[in-house]
Amino acid sequence: MKKTLLILLILSGLGKLAVAQDFPYGTITEEEMNMKKYDKDTSAHAVVLQEYGKARINLGNDDNIKVFYEYHVKIKIFDAKGFDNGTVKIPVYNNSDGDRYESVEGITGITYYKDDNGNAQSVNLESKTIYPVKESKHLAYYNFALPGLRNGCVIEYKYKLESPYWWDFQTWKFQSDIPKVYSEYEVHIPAFWVFNASLKGFLKLTRSTAEIERQCFSAGSASCDCSQLVYGMKDIPAFVEEDYMTSEKNFLSAINFELSDYTNPYTGTKTKWTKEWKDIDYQLKDEFNFGGQLKKKGLFKDRIVPVTAGKTDELSKAKAVYAYIQKSFKWNEYTGIYSADGLSKALDAHSGNDADINLSLVNALTVAGLNTETVLLSTRENGIVNTLYPVISDFNYVIAKLNIGDKSYLLDATDPLLPFGTLPLRCLNDKGRVFSLDKPSYWMDLNQPQKEKNTYTLDFTLQDDGKVKGTLVHYSIGYEAYKKRKKIKKFNSVDEYVEDLNEKMQKTKILKSEINNLDSLELPLEERYEIEMNLYDKVNSNRLSFNPFFLDKTDTNPFKLTERLYPVDWGMPSEDTFILTMHLPANYTIEAPPQLMNISLPINGGKFLTGYEPADKSFTFSNLIQFNKSVYSTQEYPYLKELYNKIIQSEKAEIVFKKK
Repeated sequence: MKKTLLILLILSGLGKLAVAQDFPYGTITEEEMNMKKYDKDTSAHAVVLQEYGKARINLGNDDNIKVFYEYHVKIKIFDAKGFDNGTVKIPVYNNSDGDRYESVEGITGITYYKDDNGNAQSVNLESKTIYPVKESKHLAYYNFALPGLRNGCVIEYKYKLESPYWWDFQTWKFQSDIPKVYSEYEVHIPAFWVFNASLKGFLKLTRSTAEIERQCFSAGSASCDCSQLVYGMKDIPAFVEEDYMTSEKNFLSAINFELSDYTNPYTGTKTKWTKEWKDIDYQLKDEFNFGGQLKKKGLFKDRIVPVTAGKTDELSKAKAVYAYIQKSFKWNEYTGIYSADGLSKALDAHSGNDADINLSLVNALTVAGLNTETVLLSTRENGIVNTLYPVISDFNYVIAKLNIGDKSYLLDATDPLLPFGTLPLRCLNDKGRVFSLDKPSYWMDLNQPQKEKNTYTLDFTLQDDGKVKGTLVHYSIGYEAYKKRKKIKKFNSVDEYVEDLNEKMQKTKILKSEINNLDSLELPLEERYEIEMNLYDKVNSNRLSFNPFFLDKTDTNPFKLTERLYPVDWGMPSEDTFILTMHLPANYTIEAPPQLMNISLPINGGKFLTGYEPADKSFTFSNLIQFNKSVYSTQEYPYLKELYNKIIQSEKAEIVFKKK
């Protein structure tokens, strides 16, 4: 993602007022009606023709300061797959304990279409079909569906929203899941307020103006000028999600606003809203469900003494405490940086959110005499945290950081199958903020020396009757072992897992199985199978074909975009090694050996390598797929895409045996 562009909204200079205005409502052109496709994206099922938004801080009719927001959009729908754009949900929030939701009014909508005779028609949205739905204490939606949708129609709707939460100024998303011809956002901010505006994403603005609007705001006896800012963007491509990415909000082109400071227009008192990290540190220390819980070490003194008994070194003590906390709690799959109801209740219930469990881990490790800190982070789904200025709401997860000598271990005890020193993929997201009760907080990189690794070793013998028999050994190592253990544990027994595996392998029968180290989390998981496979071909018994990738074949390329504007983020490097030794009977030879590959990614990014070594009555075939980096740039994307094409091509190929 391009570096965030910071725009400080400060009134300065003179100039002509920026010209920006909404487009007329209720009008349609013949060109819009007859439009069959969007030339810049012929695969699009719908396209935004025009989009306009306007936000202003002003006094409401109740004399309270509010944000007044208007939205207006016109969308061309080409086919039924675009109909979902005609169903609209307008979120309204309530940040208070009372019933103080934002309000919506002026919802109007219209659908333009051609009837069966080719005549232009229109149908209006009926107000009785618009209704609010309360989702929770803090969130509700106004729902409506545009009427009369059909292929080739154009829909248009607009509404106004009034929000008492002026400090939470509306974000504007230029990009969505359909392309846009033009999108524009007009902002009016009185000089009493100063915001930091950040342009996120990879697309550039095609319009950006900042002008003075004289005497636009007054409250009591005070008045001021305003900044009128207009942001526009044209020919906006659809944002298409693809595998191996973090949250889309890291990459969507949008304008975000963060309040820096404001002056009370009635009293003249200036308040700094954006805090420094020392302010956040103090706030967290004083917060009962965070710092208050980190002070409750007495809860663990009697519990940890027997856990560490007989352990003489710090690492063995740490591993014992970590395993104890893993077994003491069941994660309820809720995330947050604050303990839900306090660690004492979580301990009694043996259940809690990530903060309950990992704040307990920090306390338990500290009681054991180990140097431990807390790390606040944002999960991959939640988005990357803003490191330019503190925004505590960016964080939604906590883990423990254990320091032994010059080495640090990041620990998450929410999953009983996670090995010591391994983080779940959800936590591998850019940077975390390290917090302790007695030192200033600081940033740390969350890219950990974790790796996914698979090793397959096959020793097979082709028999005269066209059957293949032999041994397959699969080692899952590192994070791959964690994933495999979770997969196996979903079954009621290991036998059920093996039975399911056997059903998925065509023409193959598992004669005997053995799985080792299932509960030894820090060791590789070993799967050993005795296998029988029938290659006999009734049509041509003189030729037998064999695909060695009968267990884990790569069938589809996860990378399909012509151009990807955001990085490929695996979370960690990976390596897959495959070695087959095939013994042949005297009356068979190799007619078609596997094609050899030797492809490398730029900048030592990885490789795909195959090898073939024939012998007198056998051969060895090897396959190596290696990705050396956690994150690959947009410039490296075409190389990754082509590498996968080669992998798929290679793994489709059959090895052909021929009778002499």
